[in-house]
Amino acid sequence: MDNYEIRKDFPILNNSKIVYLDSGATSQKPLQVLNKMTEYYKNSNANPHRGAYKLSIESTKIYDEAREKVAKFINSESSNQIVFTRNATESLNLIAYSYGLDNIKKDEKIVLSIMEHHSNLVPWQNISKRTGALLEYMYIDDNGELTENEINEKITSGVKIVGITQVSNVLGTINPIKQIIKKAHEVGAIVVVDASQSIQHMKIDVQELDADFLVFSGHKMLAPLGIGVLYGKKELLEKMNPFLFGGDMIEYVYEQNATFATIPTKFEAGTQNVEGAVGLLAAIDYINNIGMNKIEDIEEKLMEYALEQLDKLDFITIYGPKESSKHASVISFNVNNVHSHDVASILDSQDVCIRSGNHCAQPLLRYMGIDSCCRASIYIYNTKEDIDRLINALYKAQEIFSKWI
Repeated sequence: MDNYEIRKDFPILNNSKIVYLDSGATSQKPLQVLNKMTEYYKNSNANPHRGAYKLSIESTKIYDEAREKVAKFINSESSNQIVFTRNATESLNLIAYSYGLDNIKKDEKIVLSIMEHHSNLVPWQNISKRTGALLEYMYIDDNGELTENEINEKITSGVKIVGITQVSNVLGTINPIKQIIKKAHEVGAIVVVDASQSIQHMKIDVQELDADFLVFSGHKMLAPLGIGVLYGKKELLEKMNPFLFGGDMIEYVYEQNATFATIPTKFEAGTQNVEGAVGLLAAIDYINNIGMNKIEDIEEKLMEYALEQLDKLDFITIYGPKESSKHASVISFNVNNVHSHDVASILDSQDVCIRSGNHCAQPLLRYMGIDSCCRASIYIYNTKEDIDRLINALYKAQEIFSKWI
């Protein structure tokens, strides 16, 4: 199966003339996922964990099956270490509130990379202000990478939490996660890995990584909006307090106090997004059917082609690693002297969809000395023809704006 065959499974790409190059924001959904969700609503819809009747039992079974599927996908020791959330943002906030507030003290350190998405940055700003902890950053070099020296200088004694994206949502940089985790553990810190831009592109084994926490959103990996995942080591999750309170996450409730359910249920208050979990289950099946090695092969070739073609344009500036082997799924650039929003508007007139702006990474762009940039992000349904249409649309934008610059 190649990307041309894969593309046939995506109705939105076959029912329009668009070139979709914004999968870093959200991926499109294959028929296999859409059909599985429709089938659930037609045949199995009920509130899980609430009823003793057959339909509710079936809904509970499907929900639990999705959790098992996620656990196997990332090689978690147990499905009890998988918490379903709305998205990676909620997962990161859960960690910040339920772990961060109780486990970091005044003058202890939280270390992040400067390339973190706001979702793995602003929660830690809040925790540092509320606890008196110190917030420090690992900065990138001119190639958009974290050097070994920077990692060793910043992750030192006194650091208790390290937050790191596996792949930058702006630069596409693939960070040395195993090295960072090993260094953090040597100084007694836990590591929060944001896998939102990596889970759909590369094989992740949480046991091999020795990750303490790892989060991602389903909607970036072919699943629907509104379903996210938090993985945590069992000993950490068991000691953490609940993040939300209400139905289903309790054991017993009395007038003045309550006791809570075991993991992962104590973190899943209220009626859950079962249809989202169903979609995530189907998305993982779809990815597994293609094979992660095949996905990496398709994307590596496409990324190499895209970088080669974009590098020929003397009127743009490309950000991030120049080598395709260090550059996953995302290419950010600017047309010289033209605002990214204007470029994106012209590309949209050519039915080419890219993202423009600061990409929820303002500190990174500020460090790079720019206000915004264009971002083209690929996935397995993209083709070389998509890249060619991007290039042609950029020539069109340059032609239009050259009259005024």
